[in-house]
Amino acid sequence: MESYLSIPPIFGLIGLLVALVIYFVVVSYDEGSEKVKKIADQIHLGAMVFMRREYTYLFFFVLVLIVLSYLALGFNTALAVTAGALSSSLAGWLGMFSATKANSRTATAALEKGPKVALSIAFYGGSIMGLCVASLGLVGLGGAIFLFRWRSSNCESN
Repeated sequence: MESYLSIPPIFGLIGLLVALVIYFVVVSYDEGSEKVKKIADQIHLGAMVFMRREYTYLFFFVLVLIVLSYLALGFNTALAVTAGALSSSLAGWLGMFSATKANSRTATAALEKGPKVALSIAFYGGSIMGLCVASLGLVGLGGAIFLFRWRSSNCESN
């Protein structure tokens, strides 16, 4: 198997590590007063409940889509749809998680340290989602290509 095919997933994993480091930078900032923390926790909880409910409905839709793509277009297409759906949903979950954690820190920084620091926190909080989308796309695509190659080499040897 060509060694260059392992490069995209490696870059994807590096991107995920960078996103994790940025997340730790974001959560190192002050959350604010107890009242701000309490409100932020409720916002975070509500967002996560929403995501869980949304993903429950989305799961059944994607499951039907995977079965239909398998029946109409074959295993490789169904595998690609699965990899894309998993990558996208995980990126969305991580993005919402980190964005809701950045909210109170951004508001507190705006109040206490000014707009420059607040904008940095907001930018970092949003960049986590972007990094996760790109990185998980690379991991998902690289994983799908690996499975395509592995499956085709096993089919040829049988």
